[in-house]
Amino acid sequence: MSEADSAAVVIPSWNSLDLLPRCLGSLRGQGAELEPLVVDNGSTDGSVAYLEEERVPHLSLPRNAGFAAAVNLAVARTAAEAILVLNADTVLEPRCVARLLGVLHRDASLGGVQPRILQLDERGTSAPPAPGSARLYSAGQALSADGRAFELGAGEPQRPEWLASREVFGVCGAACLLRRELFAELGGYDESYFSFYEDVDLNVRARIAGWRFEYVPEAVVWHVGNASWLESFERPRADNARLVARNRLATQVKFMPPSALPRIAAVEAGSLLRAARQRRFLATLRGKLGALLRLPTLIAERRRLGREGDVAAARRWLGAETPL
Repeated sequence: MSEADSAAVVIPSWNSLDLLPRCLGSLRGQGAELEPLVVDNGSTDGSVAYLEEERVPHLSLPRNAGFAAAVNLAVARTAAEAILVLNADTVLEPRCVARLLGVLHRDASLGGVQPRILQLDERGTSAPPAPGSARLYSAGQALSADGRAFELGAGEPQRPEWLASREVFGVCGAACLLRRELFAELGGYDESYFSFYEDVDLNVRARIAGWRFEYVPEAVVWHVGNASWLESFERPRADNARLVARNRLATQVKFMPPSALPRIAAVEAGSLLRAARQRRFLATLRGKLGALLRLPTLIAERRRLGREGDVAAARRWLGAETPL
């Protein structure tokens, strides 16, 4: 196969032993030459023994370094010019990768493409239902007017508008095909994010650098969503709240216009009230304070992005789609 028919497949994994066989099995029949690499983030459930027994190429880390760092390590250890980033709780439909590669290589301005990601509601080993009967998990990423990210079509039935290809603000990190040139130019995911919003941040920086993204609905991936996270942390929802609050604010500082500050302040105040009702106020507050403590670094990054790229290229997507 030619270079255009190949892709590195990067799969960060953490205590995902019950998910990996189905994910890895779905890499067969993709119509492309694949270079898989699983990065195990310090699992304690026997994942590494399984990967060794099945002779799956993998990198075993002594502790959980986070999603962003795991992907960056895997990208550095693979060679294909296209990089398929996958969560361990995903399952690919046949020829998904071939379809994504075909679109990516038709347009040199595309930094990445995203499949139609469908919601898989269980963790078992049974086959997913028919694609047409499922609800969407993501048809691409979008930005609200205040700079929050959301997944297009999340939770919706698959109406005709979600079955047409389109340019989108960005791609979902659960399953996306990225051009290695983009990854190298941007320095990969920001590892300070650990997990959550690292894909949004990459999309923002890619837009500022002049890259585009496209949604490819004929390529289909199933996704459970936060499966390992929910089972492996003692307080997964609190840690989720803390990281999302911190990383969202960090991304907003990097590129949002000063005129949006009152809107952002109102939204953040509202999020604290919701967090209090949901008994995760302290976790959310810690996240926001964590971002504020990094303000000097974030402002320096904001100035660098402004010098080296077109920040308006990211800002023009603010509010371009309506969140649910």
